[in-house]
Amino acid sequence: MRIAVVGAGNVATSLSLAMKSAGMQLVALWSRSEASVRRLCEKVAVPGFTDIEAMPDADVVIISVTDNALPHVASMVAERYKHALVLHTAGSVQMDVLADAGCASFGVLYPMQTFSKVRVVDFSSVSVFVEGCNEAVATQVEQLAMLLTDRVYRATGEQRAYLHLAAVFACNFSNAVYSMAAEILERYNLPFSAMLPLIEETAAKVHAIMPREAQTGPAKRGDTDVMEKQRAMLDGELRQAYDLMSEYIQKQR
Repeated sequence: MRIAVVGAGNVATSLSLAMKSAGMQLVALWSRSEASVRRLCEKVAVPGFTDIEAMPDADVVIISVTDNALPHVASMVAERYKHALVLHTAGSVQMDVLADAGCASFGVLYPMQTFSKVRVVDFSSVSVFVEGCNEAVATQVEQLAMLLTDRVYRATGEQRAYLHLAAVFACNFSNAVYSMAAEILERYNLPFSAMLPLIEETAAKVHAIMPREAQTGPAKRGDTDVMEKQRAMLDGELRQAYDLMSEYIQKQR
């Protein structure tokens, strides 16, 4: 099965490396940016292109670009690859964007993970959610994903949108909270590295128990004296965030 990847960002980079490592036949990479596609090609030793029309034939084309760019890029892919299975990797974009672009056979392969070009992710631990334009295609996408990980699940477009929303809370927002903690520590010349064992243990606990059961701290205990003292130590956005989070935790008691 010949596979082409369209895109050279964080997801495309991790996915290309994972497919190459799994022994899959990756035949071409594309990006609008010559520098981006060259960097990715050096990592996976696959030909790179900035012109989709110049790309070799492929059985599967995986589009991994920004949500805003997806409709236009999908139209280009549909014109070049009239008979290929075309997939996108977005969490919050419906599968029909590919049908609207003119793709005849299409689906979704959504790896729910945070990716970075500078950090290699073990894809065998990634949960991948798939969808297809019909049952045969859904099965094909499922089989393709299972070459990368055993954690493969089917999800409708609506379910995938809520998965992406939940991921924003679990990943993006939690990272923003780390930034808040780092800001407080920096003010008082304390190292953020001191937080790492706490962060790791907090994440480890939810492997065994649900987050609500794992919750600790003054808001969980209803310790209003401590909460008032901590509020007085904050101002502006940090105080607002403290109040909002504490109110949520108290309602979960």
